[in-house]
Amino acid sequence: MSGRAQLMWDEAVTGYDFGRDHPMDPVRLDLTRRLVDAFGLDEVVDVVAAKAAGDSTLRLVHREDYVEAVKAASADPESADGAYGLGTMDDPAFAGMHEVSALIAGQSVGAAEAVWGGDVLHAVNFSGGLHHAMPGAASGFCIYNDASLAIARLLELGAERVAYVDVDVHHGDGVQAAFWEDPRVLTISLHEHPRTLFPQTGWPEETGAGKGEGSAVNVALPAGTGDAGWLRAFHAVVPELIADFRPQVLVTQHGADTHFEDPLAHLAVSLDAQRAVQVACHELAHEYADGKWVALGGGGYAVVEVVPRSWTHLVAIAAGREIAPEAVIPEGWRQEVFARTRQLGPQRMTDGRWPVAYADWESGYDPADRLDQAVVAARRAVFPLRGLLA
Repeated sequence: MSGRAQLMWDEAVTGYDFGRDHPMDPVRLDLTRRLVDAFGLDEVVDVVAAKAAGDSTLRLVHREDYVEAVKAASADPESADGAYGLGTMDDPAFAGMHEVSALIAGQSVGAAEAVWGGDVLHAVNFSGGLHHAMPGAASGFCIYNDASLAIARLLELGAERVAYVDVDVHHGDGVQAAFWEDPRVLTISLHEHPRTLFPQTGWPEETGAGKGEGSAVNVALPAGTGDAGWLRAFHAVVPELIADFRPQVLVTQHGADTHFEDPLAHLAVSLDAQRAVQVACHELAHEYADGKWVALGGGGYAVVEVVPRSWTHLVAIAAGREIAPEAVIPEGWRQEVFARTRQLGPQRMTDGRWPVAYADWESGYDPADRLDQAVVAARRAVFPLRGLLA
């Protein structure tokens, strides 16, 4: 097994472009890749371009008729079928949509294959994490659900326990739906409460069905939750469940849209707290999954100020070459940012909140506190189903 991490990258993923006024600006991918290089991380990771996911791979999760609808819209965007969630405001059709979506999916599947096969311990695909796509429909800026496809490939290869942890501000609904009745996959999502944010799912009572009852976990956080509450909720739920489940592989989704500057949501999390959760996921992978870790990107619409820094930290952590929060960002990258966007790039790899403090759950909870109520609701809904004390 290589001691190096693997970074999945093909410049063509920047073709995942819904148009000029769409929030998911592909410049966020390009700027992240350039910041990775600016810190020299390309010299300590294996940069690999995987093949696009083929039809048989896509059908591990997606219906054949849906794949065909995406292909048709890709060839002729004007013919996009809204019944499949295509050609909508969230998911406008564009030429080449199938090809680039399948390419992003292929990067995540390739990451899973590399980790499961023992080529590397860690693999990162920050272009992935498109967790809203459903088996038969596009949703929430997501065409193919690369996270679900990576997990499905792990199961196909023989994995018996895969844990998925999603810390995007939006509920990981597509991944939950894909494995709703599958006890081999534990899905945990921390997200803004469905009362105040798309996709209006992710209630604590959503715990899976059939043999998969107790395999879906949802921590629905109140709007305005900041660093201390976010980290408190994560550590009150995730480590205990991972320790009990003992996954063979940990798959994590690191949407950067929990940030206080993100324009599409209402949490108030800093870059420093995002980094702290990335570190925690890395540690959980080593403690409970023999180090096998597939890390994906996700949402994030502060495309200059937040996304590149957050995901560059993620790559650095996976590579075993952590970047100090106080590190100064290379001037060349900031010049590139201005040239591309006419915005001034950030100067340091921190929001000035490191180290981030939070209160451990074991210290007790306040039944009148809305954050603690969210944690209690999640624990009470699912912990007893798994034989754990709520």
